[in-house]
Amino acid sequence: MKILLLAKLFASDFTKQKKKITLTVLALTWGTVAIVMLLAFGEGMTRQLRKARSGLGGPIVILWGGETTIPYEGLRRGREIRFMDEDVELLKKSIPEIELISGEYSRWGRTLEYKDKTISEHLTGVYPSFEQMRAHIAQKGGRFLNELDMKNRRRVIFLGHELKEKLFGQEEAVGKTLLLDNIPFTVIGVMVDKMQMGMYHGPDVNTATIPATTFKAIYTQRWPYLSNIVYQPRDPKRVKHVEREVFRVLGKKYKFDPEDDRALWFWDVIEGRKIFDKILLGIQVFLGIMGGLTLMIAGVGVANIMYVTVRRRTKEIGIKLALGARRGYIMWQFLLEAIAISAFGGAMGMTTSFTITKILEKIPVKEEGLQWLGKPVISAEIALLTAVALGIVGVASGYFPSLRASKLDPVESLRYE
Repeated sequence: MKILLLAKLFASDFTKQKKKITLTVLALTWGTVAIVMLLAFGEGMTRQLRKARSGLGGPIVILWGGETTIPYEGLRRGREIRFMDEDVELLKKSIPEIELISGEYSRWGRTLEYKDKTISEHLTGVYPSFEQMRAHIAQKGGRFLNELDMKNRRRVIFLGHELKEKLFGQEEAVGKTLLLDNIPFTVIGVMVDKMQMGMYHGPDVNTATIPATTFKAIYTQRWPYLSNIVYQPRDPKRVKHVEREVFRVLGKKYKFDPEDDRALWFWDVIEGRKIFDKILLGIQVFLGIMGGLTLMIAGVGVANIMYVTVRRRTKEIGIKLALGARRGYIMWQFLLEAIAISAFGGAMGMTTSFTITKILEKIPVKEEGLQWLGKPVISAEIALLTAVALGIVGVASGYFPSLRASKLDPVESLRYE
């Protein structure tokens, strides 16, 4: 019964202040669209950039040899540290905290030929564990390197997505034979097309990959060293401990001071990802604040409407108080009206935002730069956060006018003209 009465009062106010309330509702709608769409674009961009970040691989560390800067056991400073393939097995046996590890050979300018097409691209030789660590996932119908490929030094090759397109076009590549520096290799798989943020030998989509043992047999007569080592700790939280152990083990073999931080170079992708996530969170918070300020301005409009309503209905309030109405009832009456206006404007804003999002989802994005920004995504968290913000705006904009209404003196109110 009370709700029905409040609805009638709200309808009465609307007819008398139609223009002001309509403009206020539109302001709330715009404020809601602003906060929802800003957060939605932030969420879409965050998901897209995290997807691109995952193109580099999982929680891994990439290790390069450096140059000693501290004399050690009678040896001079300035010695270069170069890794051999046996170092991979040494680290795996000596450091149980390492879950996966792979050496990586690398050469630029390798010639690949298929039929009448000849291109020069980047070639790597790796271990089967590279698939999981560096996100070298094969498309359906193909596969990555396996242990038998390594053991038998098979001449098999795994192609990046764009490299396959350059050589084979729309033709199926798996099972076909191409020439790698005039040596026949069988294509066993093609990498799924992926975005990649962060790289050290160029984009994976343009890289050809063969077994490390095959690479060593063909290319390492003059330069037998690994380009780098990639490993994945069992527990990402203990990555610094594993790093110290790597210094200890390799320092013992190559005779350099374990405290010489220039002897080895680490790219800690795990730590980099944490920093990256904090930056993305900061961007989302900033966008949320910008949208929230717009919604706050709309809330000022609601408060203004409620003050006008209180002033216009002063005599009515005085009559109710004189007849014994509780001040809490008077307060709730105006507070609920403010919340109703905010809820209506917010509902219109959410509906508009969902509509805009659905339209943008169906628009194809061909520009590569725009693909990195992603498309707006309205998650459950965004919807909940917006609802909470609207609730706060509704309560805040209605509280003070309703408090003023509840504190009116009945005698003075009855005299009000």
